[in-house]
Amino acid sequence: MLSADEAAHLIEAIATRQDRAAFSRLFQYFAPRVKAFIMRSGADPEAAQEVAQEALIMVWRKAASFDRTKASASTWLYTIARNKRIDHLRRNNRPAIDTDDWLTVFAPEEDDADKSVLAGQTYSRVKELLGGLSADQMLVIEKAFFEDKTHTAIAEELKLPLGTVKSRIRLALARLREALEKDES
Repeated sequence: MLSADEAAHLIEAIATRQDRAAFSRLFQYFAPRVKAFIMRSGADPEAAQEVAQEALIMVWRKAASFDRTKASASTWLYTIARNKRIDHLRRNNRPAIDTDDWLTVFAPEEDDADKSVLAGQTYSRVKELLGGLSADQMLVIEKAFFEDKTHTAIAEELKLPLGTVKSRIRLALARLREALEKDES
């Protein structure tokens, strides 16, 4: 059993010293409880586990924002978990975007025939350029722009260093930009 004061003290230790032992104790106590809390909201065990882990990682990252005068440690932590559950639902209930036809989804509707032709040409050219990216670059571009994932989430999912993900995205975008600028000149 972890008292409210002990839990608050553990979060403060994480905030001030990045105390791994404090985080471990907090994690061991709250992870199963947060998972059960998320499952009671209708999540399957796997999703609940994922949300619980995301919530506790957020506790590690945002421990400095905890203020025991505004909320108890458990209220603060369960609020984070609830918000992560909402994020998870939004992320997973988004309709799938066909990456082969993404420009038509986001293209503005124009009555002007010249603009429509130009939009069609741009669509074809960007689709061609995307096809010219390396498989590694295209994968991170799809995850970042079509699946709307953060660089950190992509790195975790692909088990790559965050810097590698950022470099691949930066290089892919630079390659696309360079090709489009050549087209304009």
